[in-house]
Amino acid sequence: MARPFTPKVVTGNALLEGDVIYLTEDDTWTRDLSQAEVLTDEAHAQVRLLEAQGRPSEIVGAYLADVRLDDDGPEPAHFREAFRRTGPSNYFHGKQAERA
Repeated sequence: MARPFTPKVVTGNALLEGDVIYLTEDDTWTRDLSQAEVLTDEAHAQVRLLEAQGRPSEIVGAYLADVRLDDDGPEPAHFREAFRRTGPSNYFHGKQAERA
């Protein structure tokens, strides 16, 4: 028996900067997960993923990531996505430096 479809977002990395980015409902990219389009229909999610993969001058490694819905918007459903969102882990820079 197939698993039920869980909410997802389209994510990957910005081609030039390498930052984690998310596809928004209006077809732009955001670095803020709370602004990402949450996909609750499997067929629509696959279409959105194909559209993102068709933009190789903007994104690399596009895929669907599971999210859970929270009062503040979507939150990562898996540790990997939570970790990716914090930025590079090799030294204190980028998103990590901005939060300090």
